[in-house]
Amino acid sequence: MTKLTYRFQEGKKEWKDLLGGKGANLCEMTNLDLPVPNGFIISTDACKNYLAQEEKTLSKGLIAEINFQVKELETLTNKSFGIGLNPLLVSVRSGAKYSMPGMMDTILNLGLNDETVYALAEITQNKDFAFQCYCRFIQMFADVVYNIPAENFGAIPTGTKEKSDWETIISNYQKIFARATGRKFPQDAFEQLQIAVEAVFSSWNNQRAKVYRRIHNISDNLGTAVTIQQMVFGNYSENSGTGVMFTRNPATGEKGVYGEYLLKAQGEDIVAGIKTPEPICTLQEKMPDVYAELIEIAMQLEKHYCDMQDVEFTIEAGKLYMLQTRNGKRTPQAAVAIAYDLMKEGVISEETLINRLDEEMIAQLMHPSFTNDAKKKAAIVRGLPASPGAAVGQVAFTSKAAKEMSDKGSQVILVRNETSPEDIEGMSVSEAIVTARGGMTSHAAVVARGMGVCCVVGCEDLQVDEEKAVANFTDGILKTGDFISVDGSSGRIYLGQLTLNEVETSAVLEKVLKICDAHATMAVYGNAETPREIKEALLKGAKGIGLARTEHMFFQKERLKMMRQLILADNRSRMDEALGYIKEKQKNDFRQMYQILGKLPCTIRLLDPPLHEFLPQDRSELRAIAKELNLNSQEVIAKVKNLAEVNPMLGLRGVRLGITCPEIYQMQVAAIMEAALEISAQEKITITPHIMIPLVGTVKEFRIVKDSCQEVINGLFEKTGTNLPFEIGTMIEIPRACLIADQLAAVADFFSFGTNDLTQLTYGYSRDDAHKFLPTYTHQEILPSDPFQHLDQEGVGKLMRFASENGKQEKESLSVGVCGEVGGDPASIAFIQTLPVDYVSCSPFRIPNARLACAKAAIANKKQLIKL
Repeated sequence: MTKLTYRFQEGKKEWKDLLGGKGANLCEMTNLDLPVPNGFIISTDACKNYLAQEEKTLSKGLIAEINFQVKELETLTNKSFGIGLNPLLVSVRSGAKYSMPGMMDTILNLGLNDETVYALAEITQNKDFAFQCYCRFIQMFADVVYNIPAENFGAIPTGTKEKSDWETIISNYQKIFARATGRKFPQDAFEQLQIAVEAVFSSWNNQRAKVYRRIHNISDNLGTAVTIQQMVFGNYSENSGTGVMFTRNPATGEKGVYGEYLLKAQGEDIVAGIKTPEPICTLQEKMPDVYAELIEIAMQLEKHYCDMQDVEFTIEAGKLYMLQTRNGKRTPQAAVAIAYDLMKEGVISEETLINRLDEEMIAQLMHPSFTNDAKKKAAIVRGLPASPGAAVGQVAFTSKAAKEMSDKGSQVILVRNETSPEDIEGMSVSEAIVTARGGMTSHAAVVARGMGVCCVVGCEDLQVDEEKAVANFTDGILKTGDFISVDGSSGRIYLGQLTLNEVETSAVLEKVLKICDAHATMAVYGNAETPREIKEALLKGAKGIGLARTEHMFFQKERLKMMRQLILADNRSRMDEALGYIKEKQKNDFRQMYQILGKLPCTIRLLDPPLHEFLPQDRSELRAIAKELNLNSQEVIAKVKNLAEVNPMLGLRGVRLGITCPEIYQMQVAAIMEAALEISAQEKITITPHIMIPLVGTVKEFRIVKDSCQEVINGLFEKTGTNLPFEIGTMIEIPRACLIADQLAAVADFFSFGTNDLTQLTYGYSRDDAHKFLPTYTHQEILPSDPFQHLDQEGVGKLMRFASENGKQEKESLSVGVCGEVGGDPASIAFIQTLPVDYVSCSPFRIPNARLACAKAAIANKKQLIKL
């Protein structure tokens, strides 16, 4: 029979799939001889078995194992479970492979009943403490197992009560429980434990856990382990407490312990944000020996795990106990800083540094901030800066309201007293999160950092009334829909809409990305054509421009007019006039591009879209154009009608324009080469223009257009008495082009995969209409994902492999790039790395992500090759 339970002494940190992150790390700490309360773990296999049953019950074999482990725990602790003068109490906690803070359920003080509560009172000589623990247990058991809100029971008394008072309180609690559930509160500790385990297993599929997994791309098939652990009490006495501590600052990455604690409290108090805790540094004054031991253990754990640790601890009557360690959740800014510092300290390698980061972190690091002028405005409230960034939005006081406002297109800021796991959906759609209570390790803070959402917590001057949907501050009141601006880096909140700065890349991030570049084997280029976009691409680390689309340059008002004159011209003179005008404008565009780029490579794609895209279809608009161009309106309408196509994406566009209207491509090539010659002479450099012919499907059409372009270039060289190196290549975006890649490589200087059209033509999906059915396809798992966002490796990927390998085989010097949408997608880059591709090209803001993805892909590919 498969083993389903494990003592802490039996497991290790690598067993997270089986024991969950919490359980595996408790095993590891136990094996490091750290002060960990004894316990055992029910494996994720047991959870998956439970959830797979139609009638959810624990198997007889599992119940037998649990009972055996409890007996072992009784022996280890010299306590009795559910009976006797020295009662064993346990916590029951969920623990999946990946940390999901607050998403599933926990029960504390299990094992208390109407008898053991008196035994606990006697052994601790503290009746108030014992009965408070019993009250808390009933509340948590009712909440987790039967969904009875804790507030139904009222607040647990904290002052000294007479015996009759406590008995009455417990009796009332049990009556509330019985009325809500139709059964008495269970007195048998083994029954309590069995019910609790079932509840934790079931919590894997609660709504907030499902939403969290969806947001963080965690599989629904992993299941959760359950940790059963001897209770230690942070609310036991005045010299007891509980806390959470990070070995480095989770918001900034700064080295040094960072955390909070509460005296005379249990762990749930600090995590839930019910009370605002004290900073960890003050524990040194109150309990110097405990503080010193805690720091020593924390540093030992960071060194052992080679990463920043998030540790939970309890102090019971002056003795320290470690309850959890895990790699701490951190902001993207902190993630980069910590990984870089650990690498500099020699703790991890450059390869580990790169693999520690993910592309989503880099994307989140591109958070905005407020302008200095904006920040001169007085803040209405200040709190703790829990997650950096800046955001502007309209106030919502509930998760539901936030979701509804977001669905209507509003930018939302969720304002709460404190958040709970039920708020996950509202948090995920919010630009920022603000809470009146809680500290840097509260639910709001931890979840916001994980999502990369701006967050301010512990705003004590903000009184939030969630029922009335208002919040009072010193000089005013906030209502639903009011605009506020939140600075998660400083903890300040402003009334109204402040101005945001454009995001700047941090110095540490740039150092990390340079390390990435050194490990990458593919370069990252930018898709850009305007001076602003090109500068942005270079600022983000692009090694050149992989796709400059010339059609975007035609849509300025005067250029559009002349483009229309070119298309509608009724004689050669008008056509030449339009061509001359457009050429000078394009030449100036290319001059600006080359001035910025210098010798860096730049691939310019010749005109791609069909001509009718430059013309309206409305007859009144066409008459106005005819009048403006001094043309016959009926002839214009007839010509536009003639240009209209049933399926324009498969019609007269790309290379077909170059053959049917060669003057357009000839004009563009002349503009490119003249600009390159002038800037080369002016800057005393040698520019090598890369001219790309789109939508090629046959060798002959490519050769015809290439020869036409070369004729223009040769004529220009002859006329000026100067020359430059240049390349004429093609965009591989038709499946047939992939199949004849070797033939094309014989005449083309380079390939660049246009994956948008290649995907469209391989699948037969219109990329402009696919949104109508792709969500259904992905939901029903007909497709794993949107193939326009994540490369289809089985189909499109095979075509790319065939084309790139055959092209390189035909011409070893052939440069091959990918400039479609997937050029900036990490999952696609991992596949592209396995092809003979030289570079990927993407929009400027995706370039840092792509640089990291290329480095990770190269490292993974290298490891794979070593294995082979």
